[in-house]
Amino acid sequence: MRYFLELCIKSVEAAITTLDAEIIIVDNNSEDDSCQMVKELFPEVILLENKENFGFSKGNNMGVSKAKGEYLCILNPDTVVAEDTFISILKFADNTTNLGIIGCKLINGVGTFLPESKRNIPYINAAYKKLLGNSEAYYATHLTENETGKVDILVGAFMLMKRDLYLKVKGFDEDYFMYGEDIDLSYKVLKSGYHNYYYGATSVIHYKGESTLKDKHYARRFYGAMQIFYKKHFKKNVLFDMFVWGGIRLVYLFRKVPVNKVKYVSGYVLISDKMNDSIQTVLPKKIRLQSNLDNLENNTEVIFDAHQLSYKEIITMIEAVKKGKSITYKILPQNANFILGSDNAISRGEVMILN
Repeated sequence: MRYFLELCIKSVEAAITTLDAEIIIVDNNSEDDSCQMVKELFPEVILLENKENFGFSKGNNMGVSKAKGEYLCILNPDTVVAEDTFISILKFADNTTNLGIIGCKLINGVGTFLPESKRNIPYINAAYKKLLGNSEAYYATHLTENETGKVDILVGAFMLMKRDLYLKVKGFDEDYFMYGEDIDLSYKVLKSGYHNYYYGATSVIHYKGESTLKDKHYARRFYGAMQIFYKKHFKKNVLFDMFVWGGIRLVYLFRKVPVNKVKYVSGYVLISDKMNDSIQTVLPKKIRLQSNLDNLENNTEVIFDAHQLSYKEIITMIEAVKKGKSITYKILPQNANFILGSDNAISRGEVMILN
């Protein structure tokens, strides 16, 4: 995660150059050198180093307690924002009354829209359909991915809201350790009389995206989170509880385990105005230099040079490529000795250190 965090911070710094903003990072006792990297490369960042993993909810609450701005944005460390992301969303926020939380269009590392960007309240029938593989009632399909409008539930990878509102609803519920806390926060904001919005006019890369329910670790945590959510907000009686718990457990037991496909790369393309020899030395095939994504062969891996391209340009180019050609992508951040990318939610992403 250390390298994804570095890329994330660099994209955020590029996005707040004209804003009065601060960056706060909460480290939940990571086992890599993330903290040391932040101290060395980003001394202006406010870094909170926890001696144990307090989980997503408590970690974010600790970070918000240090925040001073009118607005705050909860942001995952495996994201890449465009230079105009915050400017665009804040303009929308300032012109919206009774504002709750704003989420944006999230895409994964190969440009596929992540439907968890906009969701409905997971009532029992919708949640069961989701668990059984039918997600139409679970996700907010009344809006297309590029539209903007009211939705019920947003995803914790990107949530922008006023700090006062976050504190008013007491932030993330710390009964959730991982997963479900964004559903709970969105629902608390709705119950307080505010409107949540999906803003489809800006895209953010979320490399890992929502893990598949077929992954046993994610599935266990997801079902546990749903149990907490229903108990807090929909508990009716003993029979109702048995119906919920039994159904969740049944779906968990009958899930199918996903298969991580072997990646095949037919060739490499570097989007830049000059060749980078250090990248070539770590790749098994010769790189072709291009200025655009025209005429890509199937199974090509594209490497974007962030020294030459803005993050906005990179995101736009990824989204513009026709899906179905199995194109994958990596980014070379500015002043970095690595390239990285992630092709699906099953993999943990790929980082290649340059010589």
